[in-house]
Amino acid sequence: MLPPYLPDGDLDALVRRGLAEDIGAGDVTTRATIPASYSAEAFFLAKAHGTVAGLEVVSRVFRMLDDGASVTWTVDDGTRVEPGRRFGVVSGSARALLSGERLALNLLQRMSGIATATRAMVDAIGDRPTSLLDTRKTVPGLRALDKWAVLLGGGRNHRIGLYDQILVKDNHIAACGGIAEAIRAAVAYRAETGR
Repeated sequence: MLPPYLPDGDLDALVRRGLAEDIGAGDVTTRATIPASYSAEAFFLAKAHGTVAGLEVVSRVFRMLDDGASVTWTVDDGTRVEPGRRFGVVSGSARALLSGERLALNLLQRMSGIATATRAMVDAIGDRPTSLLDTRKTVPGLRALDKWAVLLGGGRNHRIGLYDQILVKDNHIAACGGIAEAIRAAVAYRAETGR
């Protein structure tokens, strides 16, 4: 299930951009070496302890390249895995698997890395009455995936962008003449706009 800030079409657009960036006009090495009729199967293997994140993203990469691709996961997003654990398999056109593997693995590794780091911090917090929140300090174009990975690791999302919450920082305070003025202006803005 996608988070509310990542509509289905936006995820598809993100994957299409990634494929266009990597494949461009075509994977010339794969086209040169692999006949179009070849099929293949590949499995996903955990090489370290971690929290898996990004399974739907990976599935979309392969299905965009081969609408007949079969992707099967033996775990859910947010599952902890041990080294050596096979947690998924993809089968379909050998060309599609070879052309999509780097984008799929890059996104899976990035999201799983964020989820794993988040899970470690959430575990360190333990049962204290505290929540781990994320920030907007993300790679441009990948914010929704980074924030989704935080959720899968057990953290909580804070602001998605500058548009959804007021957060007065030191630069705002300096620019408007002090903390009292910044708070007054923020309260007045909220009263005026309801935001």
